[in-house]
Amino acid sequence: MSLEPTVAAVSVALAKARAVPAGSEEMVLAADTLVVIDGEILGKPAHRAAARRMLERLRARAHQVVTGVVLRRGDLAWAGVVSTRVVMRTYADSEIETYIERGEPFDKAGGYAVQDQTFRPVERLDGCYLNVVGLPLCAVAAGLNALGWAARPAEPPACAYCRAGAPLVARSES
Repeated sequence: MSLEPTVAAVSVALAKARAVPAGSEEMVLAADTLVVIDGEILGKPAHRAAARRMLERLRARAHQVVTGVVLRRGDLAWAGVVSTRVVMRTYADSEIETYIERGEPFDKAGGYAVQDQTFRPVERLDGCYLNVVGLPLCAVAAGLNALGWAARPAEPPACAYCRAGAPLVARSES
């Protein structure tokens, strides 16, 4: 039985946070990022063929990146989910092979990194850029605020990466 992606992301982040022994008064931050296309969660590719299949499937298509974030301090916990719509560019098979040859896909959900300056797989995104990187700071700030750790009690605004996400990865073909 598979979980709905937002539940799955929070569940894994919570399990990571719980791996830190209870009783500590230190703030624990855990996150888990999933790539979801056609209702299927793409994990980290285990080998070259899996990486190639994922990147081919994502090519020139939209998908969601969902990150579950959990903050825990003692008995208090906060959880949130950030979802970003990502549109991949039409990259060539040779670009996929070069990316795989560099060893890049194997520790990344969906087999890609939005921040890779050589491959640059993303055409545009709607939402938080840092969510696609793997840690949406806007959610972390909201969680810290909810747990009373914010420098100011006011609700933090959306981060600059949320507001400017699409232009940060937009490509111009000239």
